[in-house]
Amino acid sequence: MEEAFFDGGKDCQIQTGCVVGLKYREGCQPARLGEKCSIRTGTIIYADVQVGDYFQTGHHVMIREKTVIGNHVVVGTNTVIDGQVTIGDFVKIESNCYIPTHVTIGNRVFLGPNVTLANDRYPLKMRERYVPEGPILEDGVTLGAGSVVCPGVRIGRDAFVVAGAVVTKDVPPGTLVIGVPGRFSPLPDKLKERNMALSWMKYLPEEKA
Repeated sequence: MEEAFFDGGKDCQIQTGCVVGLKYREGCQPARLGEKCSIRTGTIIYADVQVGDYFQTGHHVMIREKTVIGNHVVVGTNTVIDGQVTIGDFVKIESNCYIPTHVTIGNRVFLGPNVTLANDRYPLKMRERYVPEGPILEDGVTLGAGSVVCPGVRIGRDAFVVAGAVVTKDVPPGTLVIGVPGRFSPLPDKLKERNMALSWMKYLPEEKA
């Protein structure tokens, strides 16, 4: 590890070849890691990042400034979080995902591999009126592999977006989204149970079912 500039909780494991607390401007604050975090080789975490307990990264993860991450969050290999992002508790983000600025992710959310979120409606056009609009993913949302969520879209609680879908408009809670552009249908009964990873069960024992 090099250029360490962070406050770490108990029992954190940071492999060699990481940068934790990258100083990107004068006056930035140290990155803050909770307890029992595991940061794998190649990861870069900027200063002004706050991370909760039981956080894990894969290899070569980038997490930029002013990102706030809760407890029991996994960020997979080669994923980029471009800063000014808020992520709740019990969230799994698989490999090769892209999360731009101004995104809000709730609790118990799953992002499959190669998910792309967008925050710019007209890239490199009308810059004098540009305002970043990241998606909002409410609690319990699932995004299947390779799905795309357009700027400013809100995906409602417990909605399920299938692999490869493109979400172009707000999704009501408890909705299944399929296709390009995404089409809505009621969520099947088998998908109505709450998101639960095996590693979460001992921390959420009352909700194993």
